[in-house]
Amino acid sequence: MYLKLIRNKAKSNAITGRLTINGCFFCNTLERVGYQILALCYSVRVTHSPRFKRLLPLVCGVPQKTGIRFHVGTKPEHSTGCILVLGDQIKQPNLSCCSTTPPIGCRTAADVENQLTDLLLKAQNAHEEIILEVTDFRPGTQYGYDTPCPPELQKHTIDSNRAKL
Repeated sequence: MYLKLIRNKAKSNAITGRLTINGCFFCNTLERVGYQILALCYSVRVTHSPRFKRLLPLVCGVPQKTGIRFHVGTKPEHSTGCILVLGDQIKQPNLSCCSTTPPIGCRTAADVENQLTDLLLKAQNAHEEIILEVTDFRPGTQYGYDTPCPPELQKHTIDSNRAKL
């Protein structure tokens, strides 16, 4: 499974972005300026979070940081390095569209977190590799939105993360 976090330009103390899974939009994200992880490739595992007391996706192999997770948050201050997942930005949700698994358009941040955790846990249980590529917005350079993680960096990152697991 291939996750890609595409960051927008930082504004004030916030960095917004969007998370795609296998090339399809999944959710909007929020990070805190000065605490965000480096724009690299990482492996991801779902583990129990002692802090949040539930299963959450853990970003593995982040240089000089531990415990970096995807979780719910509404303000940059809710993160000291983690990637916050946001609910869908709709003014008046049409609750008739919501079922046990709400579709994009009527999800709360908790729904998004649960869906992400469930998807990644299924992939992990199927022994599928889960890769996260973090891309900073840099217009006019080869490191813009559509530049894939270089294979040599991706392989190095995957191998070093495996060694840590």
